[in-house]
Amino acid sequence: MTDVNRLVLTGLLLLITAVWGWTFTVVKDAIAGYGVISFLAVRFLIASICLGAFGWRRMTRRSLLTGGAIGVILASGYLFQTFGLRTTTATNSGLITSLFVVFAPLGSRVLFGVRTPATLWAAVGLGLLGLALLTGTGPSPLASGDLLTLGAAASFGLQIVLLSRHAKDHDPVALATGQVTSATAIFLVAWPFTEPFSWPSGEVWWDLLLTGVVATAAGYYVQTLAQRQLPATRAAIIFTLEAVFAVFFGHVLAGDRLTAVQVAGAVFVIGGVGLAEIGVAVRSGKRAAGP
Repeated sequence: MTDVNRLVLTGLLLLITAVWGWTFTVVKDAIAGYGVISFLAVRFLIASICLGAFGWRRMTRRSLLTGGAIGVILASGYLFQTFGLRTTTATNSGLITSLFVVFAPLGSRVLFGVRTPATLWAAVGLGLLGLALLTGTGPSPLASGDLLTLGAAASFGLQIVLLSRHAKDHDPVALATGQVTSATAIFLVAWPFTEPFSWPSGEVWWDLLLTGVVATAAGYYVQTLAQRQLPATRAAIIFTLEAVFAVFFGHVLAGDRLTAVQVAGAVFVIGGVGLAEIGVAVRSGKRAAGP
């Protein structure tokens, strides 16, 4: 891949990451007046239609099965995150979700035997300390939804691990379509058992179109493409900026404010993310340098 193509792809990934950070506030507002499962079902249905229009001719049974399996993990992440957003702030949700960068290497260790270095364990410690400070000054963690969001971080970390493992072997549109379609099926099946059917209001439709077309369809296509062509470290560093964008938009659009203790917690969370990335970058540099 040429430097120009790499720069363009990095820019697209940064743009999608900014949109993901923005959608913490957007989704929190939307589910205040619309059901969680209802919102996810319509959002992912829109994304499936968009991706299917471009990807159905590229679909293979293998891509559908692989993407579908990853989509189950993706769906669990969104369930944890969106239910968590009911009782936590967009800022907290964005910061806690950023801990996926700590869970991803742990998932690699458990699933594929990738060694977990000491720097990562230090990053885990910083992240958990930050989480305790973020949640310890408000309602209890179970009531606040922060623990649900921690479950989302674990799910998204696992999704990144699996996508990195399989993205190079599949067409990016086909693999993204498989993921999103699988998640859509889960939400549609769950919908009648969890919430009564209701038609979204006009304002919620704008939120659904933004999250369905841009954040989900375009977002997961760009992520799948990036994890085929960009070094995993570079992609992961960009993904961590989602937390920064979530804090910014939560402050500007939702009026979220952090206490001094919560600010310290946010610093520890971001510090843990940064330490995890530094450790990955150092190890990647050593491998590139050779003996």
